[in-house]
Amino acid sequence: MLDASVYFCDVKNEDELDPDGDQEDDELFEHHRIVVDAGQSLVRVDKYLMDRLSNVTRTKIQQGIHDGFVKVNEVAVKPNHKIHPGDVITVSFPEPPRDTDVIPENITLNIVYEDEALLVVNKPAGMVVHPAFQNWTGTLVNALAYHFQNLPQMTGNTGRPGLVHRIDKDTSGLLVIAKTEVAMTQLAKQFFDHSIERTYWALVWGEPSAPTGTINVNVGRSLKDRRITTAFPDGDYGRTAITHYKVLQSLRYVSLIECRLETGRTHQIRAHMKYLGHPLFNDAMYGGDQVLKGTTFSKYKQFVDNCFKIIPRQALHAKTLGFVHPATKKFVRFDSELPGDFKDVMEKWEHYVKYN
Repeated sequence: MLDASVYFCDVKNEDELDPDGDQEDDELFEHHRIVVDAGQSLVRVDKYLMDRLSNVTRTKIQQGIHDGFVKVNEVAVKPNHKIHPGDVITVSFPEPPRDTDVIPENITLNIVYEDEALLVVNKPAGMVVHPAFQNWTGTLVNALAYHFQNLPQMTGNTGRPGLVHRIDKDTSGLLVIAKTEVAMTQLAKQFFDHSIERTYWALVWGEPSAPTGTINVNVGRSLKDRRITTAFPDGDYGRTAITHYKVLQSLRYVSLIECRLETGRTHQIRAHMKYLGHPLFNDAMYGGDQVLKGTTFSKYKQFVDNCFKIIPRQALHAKTLGFVHPATKKFVRFDSELPGDFKDVMEKWEHYVKYN
C-alpha cells in the first residue's frame, strides 16, 4: 500500500496542518505511478485509488483529483472517471517526495505555558511550523523534537509531532502543542468542532466601513495560482469560512483590527480581508505590499516604504488562544504581546497620523 495520506490530508485548513503555500511556483512532483492491471474491471478512479493508497479517505482523494493532483494517461480527470486496463495513473503533489524523519535541532522556544499534557508556544515571524519543501530544517517541529521526546502524532501527519494546528511562516503568535495522545485527540476534536477560541490582530490597509462585522464567504485555493487562497462569494467553490472582525484603532490610511476565527482555513484572514478590500499591511502574496491608501507624494511613499522595512512580512499576529484543557476540563485562555516589529510599525503610523 502506498501512503499518500500525509499529502492528500494537507489539502485542508489556515490553522490546521497544511503547507505554507510559500513555494515559488506551481510545479508538481510525481509521488506515485500506478499501471492498472490487465485484468482490472472498469471502476471509478477515486475508488481505485482508495484501495491502493493507505490511510487516506475517499473524500480526500476526490479533493486531490479536483485540485489537479491526479492524472490518467497524463490527462486530468474527474473522480467518476472509469479507469481501464493498462491506464497509467500518476499522483503528483506541490512538494517532492520526502523523508518524514525529523532532525532534532537546538532552537530556543518561547514557551508561554507548559504542564504534563501540553505546552503553549509563542512562535516568532519567519519560523516555519513543520518541515516541508524548501524548509526541512529550522522549523518549530525541529525544535520540539530536540526539547521533547515521544510527542504524539496525528494519524496521517507523520513527521509533525505534537502539532494539532499551525500558523503561517510569517505570522507570529500562539500555538498549542500536545504532549500526550489524550491531549492531542481532545485538542484536535476542539479544532474540528470550531470550539477553540482564536483571535488575531492585524494591521490592514484602509478603514472598514463598519467597525465590526462578520465575513461569511467561502475560501479555497485560487484556480489560477495554487499558492493563494481566494474568496468565492457565490459559494460555488471552496469551503465555508467565517471571520468576525472588530476595528481596534483607525489610523486614517491603515487600521488595527481584531479577527476572531470561527473556522480555520488556509490563509483565511488574509483572503477575507482582501475580499473586504482591506489587504493586510505588507502582505506581498495578497497585494498589501504597495501603497493602497493615501497620497502618491514621494514623502508619504517613502514613509510607507520605511514601514515595510520595519515589518517585512504580513502584519498578522495570533494574539490569544483559548480551549478546554484536556486534563482539567477547565477553559483556559492565553494572551501574547505584539512582537517588536508590529509594535514599532504601529508607533510609526500613530506618529505620522498625529503630525501630518
